[in-house]
Amino acid sequence: MDVRLITYDPAYAGDYASLNYQWIEEYFVIEDEDRAALDDPVGYAIEPGGEIFFVLEDDLAVGCVAMVPAKGDANGVVYELAKMAVRPDRRGRGYSQLLMQACIEFARGKDADEIMLVTNDNLAPALGLYKSAGFEAVTYSDSRYERGNLEMRLKL
Repeated sequence: MDVRLITYDPAYAGDYASLNYQWIEEYFVIEDEDRAALDDPVGYAIEPGGEIFFVLEDDLAVGCVAMVPAKGDANGVVYELAKMAVRPDRRGRGYSQLLMQACIEFARGKDADEIMLVTNDNLAPALGLYKSAGFEAVTYSDSRYERGNLEMRLKL
């Protein structure tokens, strides 16, 4: 099996949406911000200067994540790590760590000061990943998601 990490390819836009809709619907409900991010990934992440990464097994998209420039952040150049998903039957293979590393390298390559993310404290595996990468909880300030109750940041 050939496992590789790639940047955004329109051929996988549907996978980006379906992988994320799957986990969101499993734990929460789809919100307007989800639709904006998943139904127009180019407009949401790529055109503003971000990136979307995919983990492929052979040619099957099994994981993805977006890096989106944060607008008007008082902490300098900040990217939001958003919409990370790994297929349920492929979890536990280290794909989320590959995606996380790609995000950190991307942000450093853009001379970012921080990476931020919004999550929910019920998502224990995700929290473990974020903490292991060095993210720390900060005062929650994001109102885009009803499900969001935790904001985390990684200083670069």
